[in-house]
Amino acid sequence: MEKKISLRGITWNHSRGFLPMVATAQRFSELNPHVQITWEKRSLQQFADFSIQELAEVFDLLVIDHPWAGFAAKTKSIVPLDQYLSKEYLKDQEHNSVGASYESYHYDGHQWALPIDAATPVAASRPDLLTDRGLQLPQSFEDLLALADQGLVAFAGIPIDVLMNFYTLCCSLGEDPCQSDDEVVSAATGTKALKMYRELAVKIDKANFDRNPIQVYEAMTKTDEIAYCPFAYGYSNYSRNGYSRKALHFHDMISLDGKINLRSTLGGTGLAISSKCAEMEVAVAYAAYVGSPECQQTLFFESGGQPGHLAAWKNEEVNRQSQQYFKNTLPALERAFLRPRYHGSMFFQDHAGDVVRDYLMNGGDETEVLSAMNELYLQSKTLTVS
Repeated sequence: MEKKISLRGITWNHSRGFLPMVATAQRFSELNPHVQITWEKRSLQQFADFSIQELAEVFDLLVIDHPWAGFAAKTKSIVPLDQYLSKEYLKDQEHNSVGASYESYHYDGHQWALPIDAATPVAASRPDLLTDRGLQLPQSFEDLLALADQGLVAFAGIPIDVLMNFYTLCCSLGEDPCQSDDEVVSAATGTKALKMYRELAVKIDKANFDRNPIQVYEAMTKTDEIAYCPFAYGYSNYSRNGYSRKALHFHDMISLDGKINLRSTLGGTGLAISSKCAEMEVAVAYAAYVGSPECQQTLFFESGGQPGHLAAWKNEEVNRQSQQYFKNTLPALERAFLRPRYHGSMFFQDHAGDVVRDYLMNGGDETEVLSAMNELYLQSKTLTVS
């Protein structure tokens, strides 16, 4: 009789985050009857905010956000998977990375998680509403403003998403944020990005400033008031038949210059293992199973997941079941900006979005906004491991 082994995992509370982990755990237990894996879930906000160090004290398996990579490297709260997985397996993961998804969990010479889920802000539409009004998908920022004037546009306006979309505008204007030691972005680029963002923000319903991407997509599918979202982290679930009242179509984003589409800020999730896990061999085997191309293209996707392996993104059946979600948005993933991952980056991420959101909602002086962000940025650089 093999020893009974139980593992606990923590993920986030959405069909995309929870169901594929439950399904893969169930199947892994069927293949390994002595193993039981139980998954629990937390809110999307907690997923972004709550320290993985505290979670790793309680859970064996963690689905994490890649900006935690620097923190993980400092605290050693999760294990470097390159010390447990074969070079061949990791080479396949790297070669089949969706954009910088694999790289996003690589920090200080080690791989801290497997990129089981890939995402970046992309555009979403209700084709039926656009067709009914004789409208086309916007191609430029001017087109977007014109559509917003009709009350048909929304974007996710909670602080974290506002900050990510500020990054998107900066990147698309030719300057990646947080590349300097003492400022988030140059005054010229930051001011231009803020003014553009505010010009759009004044045309959307204030309710959107309390919505994350999930809530925007729920509003788009439950009502017939929003026809287009220019940038929000993509959720392929909403493009699948039967998931919501109306299926959304997802697209690459508009262009600012008529040549290159917006460059958004990479998201997605990774599967990590706590350094406190007492059954490391089994935990590693499960992680390898979940991240494998075979699982990613089939059980993981079919259970509501949004794969992180390129083979799944190019799979014809996966695309057929999702209104070509993966094929249509892959270019956005391939050029997405990899946000900062240094130890204090989460502090900056947690606070800077409030500054931008307040400006978008109430107006103000762009110079003061950028100054406040720079202060937070410098403060984040001084944080030490507690």
